[in-house]
Amino acid sequence: MPTLTTFRSVPSFAVGHVRDLRVRWALEEIGQPYDMRLIGFEEKDSPAYRREQPFGQVPVLQDGDLTLFESGAILLHLGERHPALLPRDPAERANVTMWMFAALNSVEPYLGNLANLVAFSMDQPWAAAQRPVLEEIALKRLGQVDAWLEGRAYLAGDFSAADILMTTVVRLLDGMGYVERFARLTAWRDRCTARPAYRKALADQVAQFAAAPMAA
Repeated sequence: MPTLTTFRSVPSFAVGHVRDLRVRWALEEIGQPYDMRLIGFEEKDSPAYRREQPFGQVPVLQDGDLTLFESGAILLHLGERHPALLPRDPAERANVTMWMFAALNSVEPYLGNLANLVAFSMDQPWAAAQRPVLEEIALKRLGQVDAWLEGRAYLAGDFSAADILMTTVVRLLDGMGYVERFARLTAWRDRCTARPAYRKALADQVAQFAAAPMAA
């Protein structure tokens, strides 16, 4: 049975957004039971953990003889075994893989920059000038994904690992009102987050962190 590693506790603002959610969701989609291994923040810099995850981050997935880090790589690995995440047809497979990379490289950095500024830096003197710059590129990326979704239920044919990654990226802006400016994007996000596997994965992550809240 695979073992998924994540933190034992995180700050309240991170609950529901820690990247182990991507792997939980994928495992729920394919009906794969898994164990959890929880580590404290103090363990992430230990030599033993750095041998598994050189950057001290989560998640890590142990699957048989494999130990994998990076959520995108983990989803790609799971997709190799489960067509529900990654289709077997070569052309369809290539399109899903393309959108997995797009989520992590063409969209996440820009949405993440904006989300981080709003969450952590709005009291800084430079934030007021920087926010419009970050908003402009984030909205541009959201608009480009919205345009792609015209006539499409999902990013690359049927629901896939690409939708898992992109949904969690778009959710970085939850509660800020940016995504809701785009009707197709909003409908797609809502369609993805209505899936039972997502709801189960999110509920499990929230319950885990609620059981061990991080001290202020």
